[in-house]
Amino acid sequence: MKLTDLPFSFPKSLRDFYAFEQHVKTANQNRGREVPEEWYEFPVFYFSNVTAIYDPEDVIPYPSYSEALDYELEIACVIGKEGRNIKAEDAEDYIFGYMIFNDWSARDMQRKEMKVGLGPAKGKDFASSFGPYLVTPDELVDRHAGRSGVYDLEMVARVNGVERSRGNMKDLYWSFGQMLERASQDVTLYPGEVIGSGTVGTGCLLETTKGVGPWLQPGDVVELEIERLGILRNFIGEKIEPQRRGGRRERVKDAD
Repeated sequence: MKLTDLPFSFPKSLRDFYAFEQHVKTANQNRGREVPEEWYEFPVFYFSNVTAIYDPEDVIPYPSYSEALDYELEIACVIGKEGRNIKAEDAEDYIFGYMIFNDWSARDMQRKEMKVGLGPAKGKDFASSFGPYLVTPDELVDRHAGRSGVYDLEMVARVNGVERSRGNMKDLYWSFGQMLERASQDVTLYPGEVIGSGTVGTGCLLETTKGVGPWLQPGDVVELEIERLGILRNFIGEKIEPQRRGGRRERVKDAD
């Protein structure tokens, strides 16, 4: 199903979790520390900007305040039924479908924000992209991995046609069932809300370059591919002027 064909408005909100252990370990190693004990107690998430959503084949403006643009290879689900205090074992009844998610990141800004202890914020504020399809769970049943909302699906990222990342959805430490249980604790989830997995292991330049780059450059072509879900392709544009804002209706028209 194309995202434009959904029977409800989308996206109403975007919660992005931190659910792949390999990525969490590597990110913390880059900061010179161990994984916090609290990460193993419950799945954690942050809210991202739903007014800066880009479609497949769109140009992603390079944020003016960054020199370290990165992709993030993720999978996301869309809520299809209202629910509150959802149990992990029942969560699949509330998932309308799954899609590829690129959580674009300005790593230099994010690094500064995380030192303050509040974030990520501006480091993620400028762009997210989804698509090209939303695949319903019945189309993935033969790949179910035995945990609520987890499937055996290969995940690959390429930059300018060269493979840079490879992982699998089944490596999730926290299942989508557990993520929905956490997100809906004392909160009602509504159709059209998006839950992101966080980055799969090796799924970003932060990991593969040990946090030092080289980073994405204007003109680069980034392709995220997840088995059964298609290929999400975007182009990196020139740096935007400080007064301009990215968003679905404000495109950079030329990536060259």
